[in-house]
Amino acid sequence: MSQRTLAPLFNPASVAIIGASSNPRRAGYVVIRNLIANGFSGPIMPVTPKYQAVMGILAYPAIESLPIKPDIAVICTRASRVPGIVETLAQFGCKAAIVMASGMAEAKTEDGTSALNAAFEHANRYGMRLLGPNSLGMMVPPIGLNASLAHTNALSGKIAFVSQSAALCTTVLDWANNKGIGFSAFVSLGDAADIDFDELIDYLGRDIHTRAILLYIDSIKDSRRFLSAARAASRHKPIIVVKSGRSQEGRHAAERHTGGVIGSDSVYEAAFRRAGMLRVQDLTELFAAVETLAHSTPIKGERLAVLSNGGGPAVLAVDEVITRGGKIGPLSEETRAKLDQVLPSIWSGQNPVDIIGDADADRYGKALDILLDANELDAVLVLHSPSALGDSDRIADSVIAVAEKHKQGRMLNILTTWSGEDAAYSARKRFNAAGIPTYRTPEGAAGAFMHMVEFSRNQKLLQEVPESVSDTLYPSTDNVHAQLNRAIEDGRLQLETHEAAALLSTYGINTIGTEFAATPEQAVQAANNLGYPVALKIQSPDLIHKSDVHGVSLNLTSDDDVIQAAGAMMRRVQLQVPGARVEGMLVQKMALTAGAQELRVAVIHDPVFGPAICLGEGGSEWDPTRDAAVALPPLNMALARYMVIQALKTQKLRDRRLPLGLNMQAICLLLTRLSHLIIDCPQIATLDLNPVLAAGESITVLDINLRLHSQPVDNAQRLAIMPYPKELEERASLKDGQSVTLRPILPEDEPSHHEFDSSLTAEDRYKRYFGVRAPMTHDEMAVLTQIDYAREMAFIATSKQPDGTEKTLGAVRATIDPDNTDAEFAMAVRSDHQGLGIGRLLLEKLIRYYRQNGTEAISGYTMFENRNMASLAKSLGFKVTFDMEEQLIYMHMPLTEN
Repeated sequence: MSQRTLAPLFNPASVAIIGASSNPRRAGYVVIRNLIANGFSGPIMPVTPKYQAVMGILAYPAIESLPIKPDIAVICTRASRVPGIVETLAQFGCKAAIVMASGMAEAKTEDGTSALNAAFEHANRYGMRLLGPNSLGMMVPPIGLNASLAHTNALSGKIAFVSQSAALCTTVLDWANNKGIGFSAFVSLGDAADIDFDELIDYLGRDIHTRAILLYIDSIKDSRRFLSAARAASRHKPIIVVKSGRSQEGRHAAERHTGGVIGSDSVYEAAFRRAGMLRVQDLTELFAAVETLAHSTPIKGERLAVLSNGGGPAVLAVDEVITRGGKIGPLSEETRAKLDQVLPSIWSGQNPVDIIGDADADRYGKALDILLDANELDAVLVLHSPSALGDSDRIADSVIAVAEKHKQGRMLNILTTWSGEDAAYSARKRFNAAGIPTYRTPEGAAGAFMHMVEFSRNQKLLQEVPESVSDTLYPSTDNVHAQLNRAIEDGRLQLETHEAAALLSTYGINTIGTEFAATPEQAVQAANNLGYPVALKIQSPDLIHKSDVHGVSLNLTSDDDVIQAAGAMMRRVQLQVPGARVEGMLVQKMALTAGAQELRVAVIHDPVFGPAICLGEGGSEWDPTRDAAVALPPLNMALARYMVIQALKTQKLRDRRLPLGLNMQAICLLLTRLSHLIIDCPQIATLDLNPVLAAGESITVLDINLRLHSQPVDNAQRLAIMPYPKELEERASLKDGQSVTLRPILPEDEPSHHEFDSSLTAEDRYKRYFGVRAPMTHDEMAVLTQIDYAREMAFIATSKQPDGTEKTLGAVRATIDPDNTDAEFAMAVRSDHQGLGIGRLLLEKLIRYYRQNGTEAISGYTMFENRNMASLAKSLGFKVTFDMEEQLIYMHMPLTEN
């Protein structure tokens, strides 16, 4: 849907209230009251046949009698009437409507259609947008719009809040007003039948009035659109998420609440991290995050200093920071010497800085002034506990004065905790008014600081350059697909180790030698083929855990051992599980486990986000969403490394310090290869590798359980994050006969792209960037190379060098609006390779891509000096016009037929 169609919701010139009422207990009364009370300056038009006027405003008996077309309408009627009202509004020319009625999915129209479907069909037919149903409404405080059922108005500010829960909206609103925190937008999604999180995140991410976005989520409908929008917005603005349904009972409650599909909480957590968002666990943390976002600047580092008039609160703050993986900054000799001059001789000389319980405003101010000047620190937490010897308000004023003094210099983030209630209330109000974050407890303040740290870390993850890996990660998949499709045709939807080993081997994943045996005699033959010692494992689709029937025998060293173990195993199964189907046995070469650690790696299918990769240590009661670190494919080496670090940090994986130990590189390579396997093979539903032996650089899979989908899967939408589109790679020849590869850009291309950018002459750089500019920073280059293929594209031309590396010869990229209307391109060709046709090849490829993508047009600008670019564009069919005032050439080409 179009971002342009959301504009009326956020900046309406007029509002109609359908079902307006003079009854204070009716929604139609509350909405008009709120619109008037908040000072909305446009026409407010009540629609009701019952009253001539509502709250002194002339009412209209029907929509058709309105004097102007309303930009938005607020529908305050019962559910069964909504479809007809939506159709009439849409025909009348209304652009958007807020639907407050609940129960629309259950309500029926005269022909038996659900009221929800009927209303959406009417709106969609005329290009009208719907917010809701079951919405509390929305507020845009900067323009005085309060089209909601809220009990109070929101203050104007820089934070946008979007929630699926109306009750949470009013709770957050009440708290924020008490704190003096304002909002740029306050939106209750309701059931989100039309407008959903992804579109709102896209809109708010581009909104100049919004500095940060808060979300309350019960469920997500379109995971790819959500993650694409969130990733794009979170590069520029913090996005804080509260997600319900952490427990199984909570998930069921959330499902009943929204009617949406509720996936695994740990997969949601992985998705939020992947998109650069910050998740908080509850309302207390949400309020702390809002407090921080409203008043803080982005942190420049993680080193915190704690300044306190009591040791206990300081220790509590330090414990919270360290427990959550934060850092307490050590004080330099210079800083300690300065503090010695203003603090009593009995102070600790360390961080946290205990300035002693009788500290007055002067001592607080001088100590804080020194800490804010310390180059070894990035933030300061100021704590104060009530004391008869120190005036709480005067100390607060001193802190505020020092903070104001440092605004012009190297500004460190300042957080405060004034403990207590009556004794601290006035001081906290002072901090709110001064724009300094303040919290009731040391733990709350420390947690808020860690929110900032975690968000900063998530941003760095988005910009981390992955290690380049071998081309063998991209194998030929024809044989793999043939094997999987044959299995599905034969009705074999579960493949065990001996059947799946070759598939994993294609992707460079090592498995232990395994053969299937239907009889004890065949097991002996298999053991001789593999070489003793071997392991014997019962094979039955009816036995979930082989160990329950002693269905595993290890270290068999002779033919007699195999015969005896096989016979005993068969008899035990017949006795303990008489009806179990025994297909035979797996015979495996015994793995050398000395010095190795057992891991478990699985791929599960989440109903919201699709395939997810899990890493842990396993066990018979293993729950991958509880006992493992989770990540979404596609993974590269950098993302895999982050996943392993998360597993170690959360104790889902423990480094047992065995002789060979865990090798980060080897585990990351396994995860990356597994990711490619899952991306390439949509037939795979789930995959369980257990155990996996990790012995230094050697990673060996012992057991495989692979389950297949019985029906074809829509591969285009299967993954929540669109993977590298390898199918867009192609070979081409330049005018001099040189062979080049045209392909989408990869995150791994950052080093070569730096070299390419540096290779451009000063004149070419001037033409490319419309002026003189410094070399690209890492952050800027990360944006260019780590793209979201679902909504942007960049193609590069590369040539293979004698040492096997790739050299970038040219690049073309296009940014596109979420409406998919216009792709604006930019291009550069290596200065020493111009005139060989690289630019034409790249631009032709980009045109083909966006034409196939359904984009309406492609356009670009270039400088007057760059006539070669204009000539190339004209030869390809672009309309070229000259802007004499701006000294620019504009190139435009429609891609779709009208």
